[in-house]
Formats: sequence, structure tokens, C-alpha cells
Amino acid sequence: MATATTPKGMNPDIGAQISYAMRSMGIAPIPRNYELFYEAYIGSNPALSRELAALGSQATQEELDAIGQQYFSSQHGRMVETAHDRIAAELDSLLRLLRQEQNSLESYSRLLGETYSRINSKNNASADILRSAITILTEATEGTMAHGEQTVESVTRKSHEMDMVRKELDEYKRIANTDSLTRLSNRRAFDDRLAAVYDGSAGLTGLILIDIDHFKRVNDSFGHPVGDKVLATVATVIRNHVRKDSFIARTGGEEFAVIVDGLGAEEIQQICERVRTALESTPFKNSKSGVNYGPITISLGYCMAGEADDAGDLYSKADIALYCAKHAGRNRTKMFEAGMQKDFTKSWLIYRR
Repeated sequence: MATATTPKGMNPDIGAQISYAMRSMGIAPIPRNYELFYEAYIGSNPALSRELAALGSQATQEELDAIGQQYFSSQHGRMVETAHDRIAAELDSLLRLLRQEQNSLESYSRLLGETYSRINSKNNASADILRSAITILTEATEGTMAHGEQTVESVTRKSHEMDMVRKELDEYKRIANTDSLTRLSNRRAFDDRLAAVYDGSAGLTGLILIDIDHFKRVNDSFGHPVGDKVLATVATVIRNHVRKDSFIARTGGEEFAVIVDGLGAEEIQQICERVRTALESTPFKNSKSGVNYGPITISLGYCMAGEADDAGDLYSKADIALYCAKHAGRNRTKMFEAGMQKDFTKSWLIYRR
């Protein structure tokens, strides 16, 4: 499993390691810089990692921002900001419309009050008062009804427009939470989903962590394009052999996570073994050259939410189980058990702004 060297005396936490690296290079600790170094650290975008490394220790903010614009599609931010402005404008327009409707109804109420007063007046002839009142109320009622119909039409139209903008925002969020290579959820989405595990009944929820065995050897031997194809294939195998309602994410360079609800430890063990054996029997060959990239195997570690105190503890224990699977020879599944230990564990709470 890919890990970074931790300086002596430093907390072995990925976020801390990234901050340490940024400080060592004199990089300003602002969110957009952290995002660059975070993506480079987990290895989800090899091209970005190479460009960032090429800057060396003298990177300027302009150079960092240029890389960020290239790989993080600052246009997503602009699109979200634009959609937000559109929603704000629609809401403002809708509120003005409702205020006009309120003013119209208040005017109509005053008119009714004045007409009632005229009817009760003893100074005018009753017939004249009634004729005048009927005329005034008829005209006012017709005007109010027409205004009301226009208001309903306007509210309906604006509600539709706001719903379209909301759908755009949902799509932007989906893109921002999706790993571009595997089309699985990314680390950001995983952080949010894991944090929500303990919002309700967490007992029958399991966290599975998966790591490709000797993946660095694949990249070194065949190059990153082949490594990317392996990652995409592994993602497909995982997706095809877990329950449809499972949450699946690529959480690092060659690391994946699956959150399964409503199953016990034995059933999750079966899922892990189903994925592991399916991948073990999947051929990894170049159809044109006949070069065999395999065998490709995975190690899996899992922990039940009922065995952990919170989301951070759940991740830590699943990671310990994964470490033990690696240490025991790889290509196997381990469930967390009391007494399992590891030199250090990674914190799941990495990406937060």
C-alpha cells in the first residue's frame, strides 16, 4: 500500500504530511494549494503529480495556480458560482412577485373596508351606495383574480427555472465528487459518506478497504497508461461484484473503499472474497501485442461499524485489517479483530475546507 515517509516526531497523518511538505517548500497553506498537494499525494492524477514535482522547491503561486486551472477545472467553480447567482436572481424576482401580490391583496382588503363603511353610511341613499359598492367590488375582484392568475403563472415559471438550475448544481456536484479515471466516487465523496455512517444506526454497516497488490511494479514495468487501464478494470470488477446499493470510491492511487449497509460480518466477508476471486481470475493482457500485465490481485480489510467508536476509528480499524492482509502475504481478506496492530494508521478526515 502506498505510504509517504513521515519525518521523525511528526504525527503520521496524511493531512499533516501534506502540510509538512507544503511548509518545507514554502508554499502558502491556502485551500487551493492544499488541494493540489492532496491529489498529488494520493496519486489519483499521475500527470498532475509529475508536473507538480517538476516545479521543485521554488514553485511560485502563479505556477501552482496554472496547474490548478489545468487539472481542477476552475470552470466548475465558475459554473457553480454562476448557477448560484442565477438561483439568487430567481429567488429575488420571486420575492418581488410575492410582495406585489401581498400589496395587491392589502389594497383589495382596504377597498372592501372602505366599501363596507360606505354601505353603513347613513348620509347617502341606500340604492346609490349598493350600486356603487357592487361596481367597485366587481371591478376590484376581477382585477385581483387576473393579477392572481398572472402571479400563479409567474411563480410556476420561476419555480421551473429554479428547478433547472438546481439540477445543474446537482450535476456539477456529481462531477466534483467523481473520480475521472474509474467513474467511481472520489475521496471527497468518501469522506462525506463515511462521516454520515454514525448519523443513524451504524451497527449493520461495514467498511471495506481494498488495495491493489504490487501496483507500483505494474507502473514501473509497463508505464502509467497501462496502470490506468488496470485501475479502471479493477473498479469495474468491484462494481460488478458488490450490491448495487453499496457505496464505492477510489480513495487513493491504487486504493478503493466500499461501504455496505444492512449486512453482517460473514456476508461482508463473502462479498470481499467474491471480489477478490473475480479479480484474481480476470485476464490483464494487451489484445494486440499479447503482453500479459498480470496477475493482478488485491488485498482487502474490513471492519463493522459496531466495532468502532466513530468514523475515524472505523477507518483506522479497517486500515489495520488491510495492513494485516498485506503483511500475511497479500491476495486475501482480513476482518478487524481485537489485538491487530499496525505501525501507523492513516486518518480518513483529509479533505476539508
